[in-house]
Amino acid sequence: MRAIIVSVLLMGAAPALAADYVVIPLHADIAAPADAAWAKVGDFCAIQTFAKLPCKLVSGTGGVGSIRSLANGVIEEPMLAQTSRSYTYGQIVGPNKGLDYHGTVAVESTGPATSRIDYTLVYDQALLPADKRDAMRTQLPSRFQVFVDAIKAMAEAK
Repeated sequence: MRAIIVSVLLMGAAPALAADYVVIPLHADIAAPADAAWAKVGDFCAIQTFAKLPCKLVSGTGGVGSIRSLANGVIEEPMLAQTSRSYTYGQIVGPNKGLDYHGTVAVESTGPATSRIDYTLVYDQALLPADKRDAMRTQLPSRFQVFVDAIKAMAEAK
């Protein structure tokens, strides 16, 4: 009897949508040591400087589990992971909500006086209407490269 009930339930279940993740890696070389660069750009609300978005912590103290509010509450992003020179965030309120959208900002050492900013965006394009996928894939890199270039300038500022 139990097998019949399970079979009936499974037949009525909707098929799961296959995930189709897009990864957008962005980079810039920095003329500064990694630790010095990260000290300038690594704060969870440093985005208010490099992206010109008002930022405030609405939860936490800026570490894992903290939530930042951007653009006066238009966007909310929790910090999901953190290392000594990186953090990863998701978006729970805003234009990428519902896309399983994540971003990682990291500074890696490339030499004693140089480093590299890596800004990686990841989202599930299967959750977008098919007619919006190409636009998202082409708009995000150009929009976020502006942020990467601003992070570079911030990290290299004297």
